[in-house]
Amino acid sequence: MNITEKILSRASGKKEVHPGEIIEADVDLAMTHDGTSPPTIKVFSEIADKVWDPEKIVIVFDHNIPANNIGSAEFQKIARKFAKEQGIKNIYTHGEGICHQVLPEKGYIKPGSVVVGADSHTCTYGAFGSFATGMGATDIAMVYATGKTWFMVPEALKINVSGDLDRYVRAKDIILNIAGKIGSSGANYKTLEFHGKTIDSMDVSGRMTICNMAIELGAENGIIEPNKKTLDYLKNRGVNDFKIVKSDKDANYEKEYFFDVTGMEPQISCPHDVDNVVGISRIEGTSIDQAFIGSCTNGRLEDLKDAAEVLKGNKVHEDVRLIVVPASAEIYADALREGIIEIIVDAGAIICNPGCGPCLGAHMGVLGTDEVCITTTNRNFVGRMGDPGSFLYLANPAVTAYSAIMGEIRNPQETK
Repeated sequence: MNITEKILSRASGKKEVHPGEIIEADVDLAMTHDGTSPPTIKVFSEIADKVWDPEKIVIVFDHNIPANNIGSAEFQKIARKFAKEQGIKNIYTHGEGICHQVLPEKGYIKPGSVVVGADSHTCTYGAFGSFATGMGATDIAMVYATGKTWFMVPEALKINVSGDLDRYVRAKDIILNIAGKIGSSGANYKTLEFHGKTIDSMDVSGRMTICNMAIELGAENGIIEPNKKTLDYLKNRGVNDFKIVKSDKDANYEKEYFFDVTGMEPQISCPHDVDNVVGISRIEGTSIDQAFIGSCTNGRLEDLKDAAEVLKGNKVHEDVRLIVVPASAEIYADALREGIIEIIVDAGAIICNPGCGPCLGAHMGVLGTDEVCITTTNRNFVGRMGDPGSFLYLANPAVTAYSAIMGEIRNPQETK
């Protein structure tokens, strides 16, 4: 079996499982945020009185924090009240950051575990060798009540990545390149299992970026076997009671892909589809109105360091708004200590509090008609960050920062 099948067989109490099989699985951890907690609570209240295990539920306020309108404030009131009534202590309401960053930081994610969340980018946790997937509020309500859910065991696609990355080419470029080749629906309800020397040597930040965007290819989950850097990260977070799960050498895959990233230029996902990917040389010179660095895809310390390296000694173009949002309060504090925030502010950027920020078009940095934004987020659908008449280009943080300086999409590699 592959890693996902092994995790699901353990969770369902079966010796083995097979693609297409419907199973009932025990859930190790369930998560909702300020946007999805109230609808989950509404359904939960119709089917149960007490959650199955308050220690295995985490609630994070990140989408609209601080509350930006009355509706958001009411949603947060509902979630806080529910947590108190149910004895849920694992609730983060004071701007700790984006749920997908906060959960690993706080030591909730373990290799080999089954994690579900009422957010599509829950697949991020596959970076730690867990089976992690997003679900709707109704399904999460059932998990809150029973600690169980059903899955159809997915077919697996094996993604092999080899080669050395050039300067200012990052994990974001790898997953965008993969999306461009496989397509936004090319992995519908599949497992994306990442392998190869490039992945093996990658740090936790890069692995999280890659697994985060598995859903953008339609996948049920993305997953990577833990390496030493991952195990060190977990150890530093006090996570030690787990068993590493690895795919068998003779595991079956529906299809296998091979990517060589040697010499690959930065990749850009163009409006209005994630898989509309081209090398940056194809679209250099495209004027922009806004640049955004942050989100659960690219708001980590390594991303802010890349941005600061490019921004140092430069100024954001007078016609561009550069918005930077650290993915968590911990990252924000680390960036402050290391002088990264000072460099970014000196360049003329706007720093906003940790959270999802402009990513979903609901809070800060909303775009107007015909405005163009280059962004480190994960989606560029019509209206994703504001007006349906706006345009989004997805890129890595270094490209985004350099484009903010130049006023148009440009390649930071030209600064060599």
